[in-house]
Amino acid sequence: MAFNDLDLSERLDLAREGTAYFAQRLAAVSDADLSGPSLLEGWTRKHLVAHVGYNAAALCRILDWAATGVETPMYESMQQRAREIDEGATLSAGSLRNLFTHTAARLDEQWRTLPREAWAAQVRTAQGRMVPASETAWMRSREVWIHTVDLGNGGRFDEFPDVVLDSLLDDIVGMWRGRGDGAGLVLEVGGRRLVVVQEDAPVTGAVVGPLVSVVRWASGRGAVGMTAGSDLQPPRWL
Repeated sequence: MAFNDLDLSERLDLAREGTAYFAQRLAAVSDADLSGPSLLEGWTRKHLVAHVGYNAAALCRILDWAATGVETPMYESMQQRAREIDEGATLSAGSLRNLFTHTAARLDEQWRTLPREAWAAQVRTAQGRMVPASETAWMRSREVWIHTVDLGNGGRFDEFPDVVLDSLLDDIVGMWRGRGDGAGLVLEVGGRRLVVVQEDAPVTGAVVGPLVSVVRWASGRGAVGMTAGSDLQPPRWL
C-alpha cells in the first residue's frame, strides 16, 4: 500500500510520527554538536534543523493558499530558500530548537483547522508541481523521516514504517523518470518487487536488496545490506 492510498487522517499521523522521531533524535544532539557536520555534504546539523523548521513554515504558506485562494508560494525563489537556511544556521542552538518546535506546531494546527473543502485545492510545490493541499502530508513525512537519518546520531531507515519506505522509493523513481535519469537501471526489492526505472532502455545494471537497503541507496545515503549493485551510483533524487 502506498502512502496516498491511506486515509488522510492516517497520512497526517505518519507525518506527526516522523516529526516526533526527528524531535527525539534532535533532543539527543548536544548544543555543541549541532554545529558539527550532518550527513548531508556541506551542511552542519544547524543547517539541517533550520531547513526542517523552515520547511514547516513553507508548508504553512501553501496551506494558507489552499484555505484562502490567495496564491502564496512556499518560497520566493530557490535562492531565497538557500539564504534562509544559511541564515538559520547562524542562530543559537536554543533558537533553532524553538524554530523547529514552533513551526511544527503551527503546521499541525493548520492541518487540524483546514476546511474540508480546502484539502483538494491545488497548490504549487517548490519544484513547480501543482498538487492538492493534502499532498502536504507526504511532503512533510518525506522531510522529517529522511532528515532524521541525516542528523547522523542514530536515526535509521529500518525504523521507518514500510509504507513510508515504499512511498519514498516511488517518489525517488518518479523523480528519476521525470528527468529521464536511471536508464538501464533495475531495482529488485526484497524478492517481491521489480522496478524498471526507464521501461524503454535495455538493462545495464541491477540493484538488489531488501526494501530498507534499496531505499537508502536510492536516496543517496549509502549502500548497506545490498546483495547486488552496491558499486552503482544512484541518480540525483531532489
